[in-house]
Amino acid sequence: MSEECIWSEHVSTEKSTGFFDFPLGSLARLDPHHLDDSCSRLFGIGHKNGAISDYKQSLQFQILNEEKRNIRLQVIRGGRRVEISIFDIVVGDVVSLNIGDQVPADGILISGHSLEIDESSMTGESKIARKDQRAPFLMSGCKVADGYGTMLVTGVGINTEWGLLMSSISEDSNEETPLQVRLNGVATLIGIIGLTVAGFVLVVLLARYFTGRTKNSNGTIQFIAGKTSLGKAVDGAIKILTIAVTIVVVAVPEGLPLAVTLTLAYSMRKMMVDKALVRRLSACETMGSATTICSDKTGTLTMNQMTIVEAYVGGGRLNQSDNDELISSAVRSLLLEGISHNTTGNVFAPENGGAEEVTGSPTEKAILSWGVKLKMKFDEERSKTSVLHVFPFNSEKKRGGVALLVGGSEVHIHWKGAAEIILSSCTRWLDQDGSVHQMDEDKASYFKKAIKDMAELSLRCVAFAYRLYDMKDVPRDEEQREQWMLPEDDLIFLAIVGIKDPCRPGVKEAVQLCQGAGVKVRMVTGDNIQTAKAIALECGILKPNHEFTEPTVIEGRSFRDRTDADRDKIADKILVMGRSSPNDKLLLVKALRKKKHVVAVTGDGTNDAPALHEADIGLAMGIQGTEVAKESSDIIILDDNFASVVKVVRWGRSVYANIQKFIQFQLTVNVAALIINVVSAVSSGDVPLNAVQLLWVNLIMDTLGALALATEPPTDHLMHRNPVGWSEPLISNIMWRNLLLQALYQVVVLLTLNFGGTSILHLKHDNRDHAEKLKNTMIFNTFVLCQVFNEFNARKPDEINVFSGVRRNRFFMGIIAFTVILQVLIIEFLGKFMSTVRLNWKLWLVSIAIAFISWPLAIIGKFIPVPKKELGKFFLDYTTKCRNSCSRCCRGTSSRKELMTSHNPHMVFQNTIFWQSNHIDCSDPTSGMGTS
Repeated sequence: MSEECIWSEHVSTEKSTGFFDFPLGSLARLDPHHLDDSCSRLFGIGHKNGAISDYKQSLQFQILNEEKRNIRLQVIRGGRRVEISIFDIVVGDVVSLNIGDQVPADGILISGHSLEIDESSMTGESKIARKDQRAPFLMSGCKVADGYGTMLVTGVGINTEWGLLMSSISEDSNEETPLQVRLNGVATLIGIIGLTVAGFVLVVLLARYFTGRTKNSNGTIQFIAGKTSLGKAVDGAIKILTIAVTIVVVAVPEGLPLAVTLTLAYSMRKMMVDKALVRRLSACETMGSATTICSDKTGTLTMNQMTIVEAYVGGGRLNQSDNDELISSAVRSLLLEGISHNTTGNVFAPENGGAEEVTGSPTEKAILSWGVKLKMKFDEERSKTSVLHVFPFNSEKKRGGVALLVGGSEVHIHWKGAAEIILSSCTRWLDQDGSVHQMDEDKASYFKKAIKDMAELSLRCVAFAYRLYDMKDVPRDEEQREQWMLPEDDLIFLAIVGIKDPCRPGVKEAVQLCQGAGVKVRMVTGDNIQTAKAIALECGILKPNHEFTEPTVIEGRSFRDRTDADRDKIADKILVMGRSSPNDKLLLVKALRKKKHVVAVTGDGTNDAPALHEADIGLAMGIQGTEVAKESSDIIILDDNFASVVKVVRWGRSVYANIQKFIQFQLTVNVAALIINVVSAVSSGDVPLNAVQLLWVNLIMDTLGALALATEPPTDHLMHRNPVGWSEPLISNIMWRNLLLQALYQVVVLLTLNFGGTSILHLKHDNRDHAEKLKNTMIFNTFVLCQVFNEFNARKPDEINVFSGVRRNRFFMGIIAFTVILQVLIIEFLGKFMSTVRLNWKLWLVSIAIAFISWPLAIIGKFIPVPKKELGKFFLDYTTKCRNSCSRCCRGTSSRKELMTSHNPHMVFQNTIFWQSNHIDCSDPTSGMGTS
């Protein structure tokens, strides 16, 4: 019966008493087989329809997205204005630009009026760029902020600045991270050793089996040529092959990728709390290997909030920039009048009486905030007067002015701008009591010195001045007033303020923490070199005892003009680079990477993208950063704070340390298990740890061990080490000491139990088969418990107290408890499956006691000194010294006999080793070591 008939029958016979009644009643009456078949088909049709619907929706979104990108614009071709798609524009087209338009390609301005372009998408700078015949170049992707014009297209597609930028950051170098390089080496080495050992064991066991040397537990020979059936022989060979395969499974570190992934994923999740969004998982561990950080200044080391920190008002310096007690009401009134009107910013006072919100450019916000501190009521001040004419701030004249009508008849013209320029236009100055004095030479020198002192502290100096003007001289006609040039002479000096972008709280401590951890912090900024030096000193990047000369402090142009070899030579010494372009930052990153540094770079602009892409770790700013900068980065710093960068370094080191802990733990198990099984297999033809038991050990070692050790949180101890960089080995000398000590202890104890367990455990009078099983169970149980206790040792490879912070890591404690409970269940209840027998409480105590010894043994082991050099290099250097010493002695001694009778026992030992290792007979003149 088809499903259509079934459903139609039940629809016609069932009473429809409610919305839910039909399905429930009908399904209750259906035959189960029909129901199964009908439901599966129904769900299949539903899934198919859903997939088709989703596909259609995705196609519609794709079409809409293409339509959105397909901007229509007007161009002039052959003298005619035509409308084309932005994708069809070609070099030579003349394009009209109006407010709100996007610049469709690179080009040159032909003509225009008041054309202002927002280039923040390319430069990262919020400042609007004015375009005219002196600055005619336009870049694709930028927006027209004001005015209009026409441009000649000079580059499209890949040949535009945007296209070149995108092509440079889209090239994936597929370079491996420092940890990946090391892990590949370790995994390959362990795999080769495991396969070699497994192959050796396979050959030995097969040889013993087929030569009749392998016996059963009752003493009978397992294989007798010509008598053992083919099936039994194959079973025996398969059993031997299983042992070899198990050795490979235990030896090959398949849990290593799991441990790495778990550690990275756990760290990435935790780093979000510390204001760091990880876009590329491997960047977590790479940051831990960073040897240098090239940081921006504005917004990263500083707050990007310009603040007035010093002020001269009424001819004298205020002891605090916002202290208005010494200022008369007349002076304050004039000053606040100029601040509130001669600005492009705004102050919004919330109705609920909250903090006033100041908007505008960074400089304008600083001045308005200072006015608010001087009790300025912004709206009230602006309502007192009316504006006659405004002269906007001009970057060429470095000042801006406004003419105000005060009280219906009096005109005040206020000027604000660069302090030295405003001061040069002043002929008088206003005292604190409101009286006006002539600007004599002494007072002018006093103000000039104040400006110089503030400039030396890298403060941006802004001066305020005003003058009175006769209303009858003001143009009456609106058109004439638009062309009116505000008078700039005979000004009365009001005030000078020093503006500074202060360092972020905690930045100095963060820089010191990096320096203490061996990570060199460098500042790369577009600001002038004096400002850069002052901020670097305040942050602690530069020290007072540093020489503030090249190459320690360098300008971008000077670095750029050098040859590649010169740049590589001085890159290490650079601490501050001022007046740098994004290309200078890229050159610095390349030079540092050539010197084998692991480089982290911060950036926020679109033109920082190549440097972010080139660096080992690109750190984009989450607040100030452009989308392109974020796309090119590996990690996004959500609060734009350098202190968060240091937290990323801390987490990166934690990732590396956790992976090292896991490798130490895993290699201890590998070495012990391999040696125990190999020695047992070669000597007796059987192994104490069977395949199922070794797979359980593998589960403890790989999955559970990775989970336990991957979740260790970072500690301050990590920031007291030097970075590992590219050259340090993954398995350090300390790790070798720890793992070899623990593995040696486990091998000695377990092999002793294997060969002498029957007598040690008093099992001589037991059934032979039961005694063998009990002994092997004891070995298995002790081996597993040794790993559980050693897991605590792996937490702190170089610290005496392995229990510090263990209670805070509940995940670790949970996994240890879970492992112990499962081990008890395996021994006591899963004997048939695991080939074990139950142990009495005495044997459990013995197993625990043997495993417990690994703790005091680890403490004793940490007092054993290890060479600072990598072990391979250490032994190589020692051998070289021995050979050199031997050569010197042989040149001065006639025969081996004389050397052996030398009074220097150390020399005798060295040369004996040398002869034996190289099979040299000094009495043989052909050896080249005979008599001189």
